[in-house]
Amino acid sequence: MGANHIYYLGEVYECTGKWSQRMKLLQPLPRVFEQLLGEAHPDTLVSMGDLASTYLYLGQYEQAKQLQVKVLNARKRVLGKEHPHMLSSMNDLASTYSKLGQYKQAEQLQVKVLNARKRVLGEEHPHTLVSMSNLALTYSDLGQYKQAEQLQVKVLNTRKQALGEEHPSTLNSMNTLALSYSNLGRHKQAEQLQVKVLNARKRVLGEEHPHTLSSMNDLASTYSYLCLWDEAKELSHKALSIAERMLDNQHPLTQALHQRLKAMQT
Repeated sequence: MGANHIYYLGEVYECTGKWSQRMKLLQPLPRVFEQLLGEAHPDTLVSMGDLASTYLYLGQYEQAKQLQVKVLNARKRVLGKEHPHMLSSMNDLASTYSKLGQYKQAEQLQVKVLNARKRVLGEEHPHTLVSMSNLALTYSDLGQYKQAEQLQVKVLNTRKQALGEEHPSTLNSMNTLALSYSNLGRHKQAEQLQVKVLNARKRVLGEEHPHTLSSMNDLASTYSYLCLWDEAKELSHKALSIAERMLDNQHPLTQALHQRLKAMQT
């Protein structure tokens, strides 16, 4: 199978949420490209980045980080500080720092990327909005909930106007704003947004897509905060049955669902 066919099949697996199959498909590519083209060749770095993003979705954060650091260092040597590929590498590594709980490192990178993208691309460019959204998530992780909310409202309003209510990026923005509402104790507002996101993701992505599964988990958590125990249990059981089938027992989302159900039984 040629590289183009592998990438095409990898995209199919990504769109259908089959991340384990995608990982097995992409794992050999970085070494093959490195042997044929060299460590710093653009195709080698793209293959590393694609594999790293797959590790990230599968909860294998250290493996993702190792590849992303390698890509970032290689791009530093050959590209300028504000080159789009350089900024993408910084953004990807920052996301992994967040997953590893290294929030200050994530914030430092995200602020640099956001400021550069504002200068180069403008405030309403899709890549700038991604940077705002990522920084907002990190603010939430750092307990800076009002700052997070302000950024998220700005991103959501811009995406609604540009992309429509059910575009995946708009739904991501609704979801992150709902998480900020939860952190601020505004659980009814969080519930309203999360129900909307879950229903839209079911229609657009399907019930077994990782983003839909994440929405189920978030809404189940909000139901728990609202003491809607029956709803929380039902949704958690449904999400867990899908997670065990589509992910694995070591995935952070699967473990979170197990822990919630165990807590509700005590």
